[in-house]
Amino acid sequence: MRGVKETVLSAILLSASILAPLEARAFDLTGAWATSADECKNVFVRKGKDITFAPMSEIHGGGFVAEPNQLIGRTAKCAIKARKDDDQTLNMIANCASDIMFSTVQFSVKIVDDNKIQRLFPGMDDMQIFYYRCQI
Repeated sequence: MRGVKETVLSAILLSASILAPLEARAFDLTGAWATSADECKNVFVRKGKDITFAPMSEIHGGGFVAEPNQLIGRTAKCAIKARKDDDQTLNMIANCASDIMFSTVQFSVKIVDDNKIQRLFPGMDDMQIFYYRCQI
């Protein structure tokens, strides 16, 4: 009887360990994001495996490229130091560097769906920017 209980307990623990990562799946931010889905081809270009900003991209709207541990804007590169997924909100703390300064920035985004996010600005409730995932 003891062997049956151990087998059942092992099966429960194994199934819980297999299902847990699926339930706690973090939002995949990786990719190119633009302020207008219609302007993706004017904001980003693919160079081999890399996605970069197109020449004159700033006249077609803003955007950023998200990699697993960094966010890349047209004028700054940010290393993600902390990340917390909370239901439909993703909060990140990043160290950012541009040509003229270094700063620590808090990025908060609300996940609308897999291809649309809303950047929130803590302390400024009426300020927000929508970004759309680009298929480059």
